Amino acid sequence: MNTRTIRNLMALVVMAAALAAPAAQGQSRKEKAEEASKRSLEGLVTDASENVVVGAIVKLKDQKTLGVRSFVTKEDGKYHFYGLSINSDYEVQAISSGMSSKARTLSVYDSRKNPNLDLKLENKPEAK
Repeated sequence: MNTRTIRNLMALVVMAAALAAPAAQGQSRKEKAEEASKRSLEGLVTDASENVVVGAIVKLKDQKTLGVRSFVTKEDGKYHFYGLSINSDYEVQAISSGMSSKARTLSVYDSRKNPNLDLKLENKPEAK
């Protein structure tokens, strides 16, 4: 190869690297922005005697979109929801074996990234 061809190839490599660097930085900024706009919610479901409840259904309702997600508690009685928007209020409630917890709200004004809302099952009042 002659000197001119080598210079052209080197210039091409330098330009490609210069173009790739801002794209990589833009992705990390975008990822950071998405991460900053998300939060999670965790908690424990117990019965009136403070025993953990296995198999309780925990429903999470987005008050903005009205979308509902659910989680079934495992052996430890815990639930978790990830990727929640910081710009929405959420209502969370547990249900199991004819009992339910009071509905609790995760507010947009709660600035914690990983709040914990424990839920206690109570007997439902009988329908009249």
